[in-house]
Amino acid sequence: MKPNCIHNIIKALSLCLVLASGIYQMQAQTDSIPKNINSYFEEARTLENQDRLELALVVLNKAAAYAEKKDDIKSLIDSYHKLAHLYLQLGKEDSAEVFWGRSKTLLKDIEYPYGDAIFKFLEAKMLFRKGNHFQAIFMLEEAKQLNNDRNFFNNILLLEGDIYVALEKFEIASKNYNSLIVNTDIYEKEYLATKAHLGMASLNYKLEAYAESASNGEEALKIATSNNFFREIKLANEQLIQAYKKTKDYAKIVPRYESLAAIKDSVYTINKLKTEAKTAEKIQFTFMSDQIKKQDQEIETLTDETNRSEIIVILVSAFLIIISLLAVSLYRNNQIKLKTNDLLQTKNTELQTARDAAVNAMETKTNFLSTVSHELRTPLYAVTGLTHLLLEENPSKNQLEHLKALKFSGDYLLNFINDILQINKIDADKLEPLNVDFRLKRTLQEVIDSLKQSAKANKTKIILDYDESIPGHLMSDPIKLSQIFMNLVGNALKFTKNGEVTVIAKMLKKEEEEVTLYFEVADTGIGISKEKQENIFEGFEQGSIQINREYGGTGLGLTIVKSLLGLFDSKINLVSEEGKGSSFFFELKMKSKDSLVDDIPFEITQQDFDFKGLHLLIVEDNKINQVITKKMLTKKEMTSDIASNGMEAVELAEKNNYDLILMDIHMPGISGEEATIRIRKFDKNTPIIALTAISLDDSLESFYAAGCNDVVTKPFKPEIFYQKIGEHIFNNNIKNTGS
Repeated sequence: MKPNCIHNIIKALSLCLVLASGIYQMQAQTDSIPKNINSYFEEARTLENQDRLELALVVLNKAAAYAEKKDDIKSLIDSYHKLAHLYLQLGKEDSAEVFWGRSKTLLKDIEYPYGDAIFKFLEAKMLFRKGNHFQAIFMLEEAKQLNNDRNFFNNILLLEGDIYVALEKFEIASKNYNSLIVNTDIYEKEYLATKAHLGMASLNYKLEAYAESASNGEEALKIATSNNFFREIKLANEQLIQAYKKTKDYAKIVPRYESLAAIKDSVYTINKLKTEAKTAEKIQFTFMSDQIKKQDQEIETLTDETNRSEIIVILVSAFLIIISLLAVSLYRNNQIKLKTNDLLQTKNTELQTARDAAVNAMETKTNFLSTVSHELRTPLYAVTGLTHLLLEENPSKNQLEHLKALKFSGDYLLNFINDILQINKIDADKLEPLNVDFRLKRTLQEVIDSLKQSAKANKTKIILDYDESIPGHLMSDPIKLSQIFMNLVGNALKFTKNGEVTVIAKMLKKEEEEVTLYFEVADTGIGISKEKQENIFEGFEQGSIQINREYGGTGLGLTIVKSLLGLFDSKINLVSEEGKGSSFFFELKMKSKDSLVDDIPFEITQQDFDFKGLHLLIVEDNKINQVITKKMLTKKEMTSDIASNGMEAVELAEKNNYDLILMDIHMPGISGEEATIRIRKFDKNTPIIALTAISLDDSLESFYAAGCNDVVTKPFKPEIFYQKIGEHIFNNNIKNTGS
């Protein structure tokens, strides 16, 4: 066989292997990416949203070439992801898989969480297109764990909304779309809002709410037209034709048909499609050619070092063997698939039935806890609110004693409810640890300071034994750490009288930015017997009925500690002896931030605000709560209007000017969240505080996404209530004036 002939065979086989390898990607941003790469990506994003896909392909091809020249693997992965995404937009799944496969190969050799997240996002998109909805949702959940970039999260919300519409889970889909309609994305705010309106238009059409569907379609068309989103202009016109046919508003259909005809019949569109196809094919052909050239160079290098003929024979033989093995493997796999297909379908049906039953059971439990917690918190707000008002009205000595007892009982019941909700939030996977910069010593000292009164009552001393070699700045979740130590130290104080409680923090090891810390809370209290230690971390356990009666409490504190530490992949340990005290200890891994300079210590002080003359809107369906909230405002010389439901709140907010709105979330008719979304359409500035008896399934993220500035949980401490009002009215005014 002639060398040239064999060389041609090598080229053909190489092309087959490149096509079989596959490649795939979309969007990214890292600190290491050069500014030139970011400018390419920004330009491509703008062109894509304007449906100028051929130009976007050219720009991304330049970005890939630039990244390869600079040997920037992460930027190259990002470029491939974006090319794969554009090929999906063009309906060229095979081409998308080529770039998907290449990025997959590159990701194996480096640690790049954001690249892995985008990879899974695009895989979810492909699964959704193939009708594998539950697998797509599962893949999106995995993607969320790898990155929390806001633009990435918004795109996940959009894709989730589309999937939930396909699954006919319209309530969840609506929540996603409404969050995106009022999004604050710094890259694609208008584009995401357009897609969300289109999603709501489709959703409402399926719910036979044709007027609402038309309204969303018009909003989508308006935004798309002003931003030259040509693809979305076409989709909006098609959606409006469907909706107006159902509402029999034929006068509005004709312009939509004319607009569609102009789009479909224009020479620009025909040329555009041809150009896109040519550009896409050219880029893919160039990519394949480059891969073959690289393999040719490797072969030439080998031929310079040894005999050309022997290498060619060996390579040809190897390729033929590989292809033969692949053929045999594919044949066997097809046979196995045919045999197991029926079994898999049966198992899938069984698993889906079991999954649905489990989901229904969890939803029933969640809904029950949500309802119970809300129903308990609402009257508790009345109890604590009235107690506060009565304590400020100079009660007699006997009345003061009774009111203090009432306040203690209200606080105790509230803590009990909070403990139960905390446990169930963890069980329902509704809590995730944060990863923010904080100062550990300050956090521990704040916990100790807040419990000094309890220590004083028991004549017990709290000691902080802190290792000063621990870095000043750490990355973790200070809120959950505070909850852990509040429960551990509070538990130790409860069972220790005339003794000591010691909080220990030591550094075990430090490797670069990885720090392993040891924590311990030791007391000299009553101790725990050996037989009781096994169950002490179970719910409602305090050792015995006698201990429950003598010392009080819910017995949930240590259960919460165990569950919260589980979020950090840590475990609580116990050493105790009756009559000699107890010691609870655990280890945590954190990231240190040695490069950060300690800031100047400061104390957050309560500000004194002059509330006189302010006018607020109270949105509350409970009559007693209306009276209490209004009276609390009146005590500070503020006036107020009351709305008993969400629709009334929207109407009053549109007609009047308010300094601030106190918005209840759970109300008959439209919820406070929906009312906030509607108010934000015509009023972007008035502060809105969600004043709500928050329940298990409530999401603070969705409150903020709807447009709330802050959340105050009922029942609340009056000083916190007044502080929040003052901050959002006066501090915001200062900022606005300064700008």
